[in-house]
Amino acid sequence: MNTFSPISSARLMTCDVSLRIVFEEVLKIFDCSILCGHRDQAEQERVFAEKLSKARWLESPHNFQPSFAVDVVPHPVDWEDTERMAYFAGHVKGIASRLGIDLVWGRDWDADTNLNDQNFNDYPHYEIAGWREQA
Repeated sequence: MNTFSPISSARLMTCDVSLRIVFEEVLKIFDCSILCGHRDQAEQERVFAEKLSKARWLESPHNFQPSFAVDVVPHPVDWEDTERMAYFAGHVKGIASRLGIDLVWGRDWDADTNLNDQNFNDYPHYEIAGWREQA
């Protein structure tokens, strides 16, 4: 049975309960690592400066407590295997849908299932749809 590492568990605990529920279910069928939940101001400005995010402080769902976003990759991590990340995302989206939780994936921002109309690809990123209304 898959289990989160202590670091992944701690990162996931910074996230909204909906995200925790989804990824606890995902873990039952797909081993994965939590890269990031909540980001403080310094970390958000760093990832913005490095062009790893298009959002500044308080513009990202990662910046709230609990976080409305989480960055997750299938384990073991292979940044070049984007097909596997897309396959993983299908599992994540399917499980979330079954649980009644609407997530947006960072490779399909407009949630139209067309991956060719995006201008920023963030394969590990999942956020709660409509998070701005909750923030």
